[in-house]
Amino acid sequence: QVQLVESGGGLVQPGGSLRLSCSASRSIFTFSAMGWYRQAPGKQRELVATINTSTGGTNYADSVKGRFTISRDNAKNRVYLQMNSLKPEDTAVYYCNAQPNIWGQGTQVTVSS
Repeated sequence: QVQLVESGGGLVQPGGSLRLSCSASRSIFTFSAMGWYRQAPGKQRELVATINTSTGGTNYADSVKGRFTISRDNAKNRVYLQMNSLKPEDTAVYYCNAQPNIWGQGTQVTVSS
C-alpha cells in the first residue's frame, strides 16, 4: 500500500527557514496532485499548497504566497515544501497529502523566539 513519510520539521526563530520533505512509497505520477496541509492547536486543517504531478502547476494559500514554495522530484518520489520568512502564525503540524485521501503522519513546525 502507498505510504507517505514526512521529515524536516522543527523549531525555528521568526524569519527563519525550513524545508519539509514527503517521500512516497511509489511513483508520485500515480496521483493527479499532491499537497501540504497544516493544523494548528484548536483549529481545523487548512490547505497550504498543492502541485499537479503532471503539469507542475501550483496553488498556494494567500497566507503563504511569496514565502512558501512547493516542488517535486519525480525520480525520488518526493515532494518538498520550502518555507521562508517564517512567522509565529505558521506554527502547526504539517501533513503531506496525495489525492484523494492519502496522508502522512505529520511533522511539527514551531516558529518562536
